[in-house]
Amino acid sequence: MLLAPRLELRQTQSLVMTPQLQQAIKLLQMSNMELAAFVEDELERNPLLEREESAPPVGEAPERPEPAAEAEGPFGEEFDEYWHPDESTNGPADGGDGAMGAGGDGADSLRWNKVSGGSFEDGSGDPLDQLHRAETLREHLLTQLMIEVADPADRLIGLHLVDGVAPTGYLEAEPEAIAILLGCPVDRVLDVLHRVQRFDPPGVFARSLAECLALQLEDRGRLTAAMRTMLDHLDMLARRDRIALCRLCLVDGDTLVAMMAEVRSLDPKPGLVFDAEPAQPIVPDIMMRAQSDGSWAVELNPDTLPQVLVNHRYFTSVSRSSRDKGDRGYLAERLQSANWLVRSMHQRATTILRVAAEIVRQQHGFFMHGVSQLRPLVLRDIAAAVSLHESTISRVTSNKYIATPRGIFELKYFFTASIQSVDGGAAHSAEAVRHRIRSLIDGEAADRVLSDDQIVSELQRDGVDIARRTVAKYREAMRIPSSVERRRAKWAPT
Repeated sequence: MLLAPRLELRQTQSLVMTPQLQQAIKLLQMSNMELAAFVEDELERNPLLEREESAPPVGEAPERPEPAAEAEGPFGEEFDEYWHPDESTNGPADGGDGAMGAGGDGADSLRWNKVSGGSFEDGSGDPLDQLHRAETLREHLLTQLMIEVADPADRLIGLHLVDGVAPTGYLEAEPEAIAILLGCPVDRVLDVLHRVQRFDPPGVFARSLAECLALQLEDRGRLTAAMRTMLDHLDMLARRDRIALCRLCLVDGDTLVAMMAEVRSLDPKPGLVFDAEPAQPIVPDIMMRAQSDGSWAVELNPDTLPQVLVNHRYFTSVSRSSRDKGDRGYLAERLQSANWLVRSMHQRATTILRVAAEIVRQQHGFFMHGVSQLRPLVLRDIAAAVSLHESTISRVTSNKYIATPRGIFELKYFFTASIQSVDGGAAHSAEAVRHRIRSLIDGEAADRVLSDDQIVSELQRDGVDIARRTVAKYREAMRIPSSVERRRAKWAPT
């Protein structure tokens, strides 16, 4: 067969993802905060877009006056600004013998200078700054250090200890390393450590979990010999080995239960009270309310919808005055982009509303009677009802929340797998079965802890055809201990 060039005409079909289509898909799966940030960027890039005058930027806080300049405390800057090594006669800075705690002139010659802008003594500073920014753990500890520790050398040791505290409140720096760095005896560092361990919050500067709990119990005046023994055997406490703990602590069962309850009331990470990030509230995308006829009204939350318009008047004015072909092309491209953004946002809002309304219709029993009436639901069911693709339903329900009379739920929550019924009737929702398992375990008596097999029997009496391994999987997913661990936790030896 000879090879020769020839021309052929073929007709094929292919799906091309245009930039506009990619943008529409991206907008559809964005959360309300991501959409607000995207719109703000588009408003900066596109001169033909403008925000409606009645619609403030989503998530923008009301304007307020700028806070006054923050007053720096004595430890707000580098320590070198307050400790001058040239005034020390035998400190580590001048190559002395490092006899920092020997009572020599080195300790007495450290100088703490008061700087302008505020100090611990005069209490200066704008009080609005304290309201504007919460006090950090380091600032809280430094304030107590300046008040409780008078000796300048001990303050320097305390400063290094504060710098070695993790956000959880535990001391990560080694006292031996601090002693070598400062050229002082380890005993003096340990002495300062014992003093700062009495600071607020109780348990701070601990080097282990047992020490952290012991410091908190000591602050309460509850660190007895039995408590010390329990803290020395935290592994047994984690296993709930009460018989061994009663024998080691020399207490009876009731006393041990009270001791365990007191240990559970302690904070294993006391430093997070100061440095923990505030929880961000969930802003629902869809609002739902009951109507007088028993149906549900579903509407979009206007506070989460950025409202933008295309400024056609500005486009006409600039186009008439523009003579350059490149400028005209740029304006036309910006106009097309602005129109597409407005249409995409409208289509996004319409699609979300259609999907949410169909979910509410199909899960009517849940909103009326609770999680026990939650129906099995998959993406295919909603896609068929609203004539959309399953991938579109997945994007719509991701990171979208609905405010209902029963609380705020992510739209994904209403999609659960189905579990067959014993008699072949209507299937049960996996979420409803999990709720039933938790209810059975919460209601069990101390002398009748339900095993997984017994839970299976109870569910089958309710018409749920479920296997034991499925019950165990659901129980572990809800972080519920096994029947053996629950029985050990509820049984108190006498």
